[in-house]
Amino acid sequence: MGMVTFVDETTSGSRATAWELEIAEERLTVRELIRRRVFQEVAEFNARGTQVFQGLVRPTDAERVVNGYALRTSRRIDPEAQCELAVRAFAGNGFLVLVGDRQVTELDQEIDLPFGTEVTFLKLVALVGG
Repeated sequence: MGMVTFVDETTSGSRATAWELEIAEERLTVRELIRRRVFQEVAEFNARGTQVFQGLVRPTDAERVVNGYALRTSRRIDPEAQCELAVRAFAGNGFLVLVGDRQVTELDQEIDLPFGTEVTFLKLVALVGG
């Protein structure tokens, strides 16, 4: 079993605190890697019972706040629905995925995950005025 480190970055240069997830397989598709990350985020959010979700993509009916996404009404987040939002965001260039120093571009591309792999989710920030 290996540890994969997830890091969130934005094109404006901010880098979020890294967190780790144990993954038993040595190879996964990008789709499955995104799914596992999202399911972990949702499980932690639902267990805490807070109204601010700190995750890869904005849940439906939530607004962006400084430290995540504030839900308009207190509720549990559906991990399947959140995973679908993340997959669509990846396909629509809402974020890039870098494994080590290499960008992966296809959801069904298999990637190697040796112990200590760092996966960066680079969230793209829209330019002002364009």
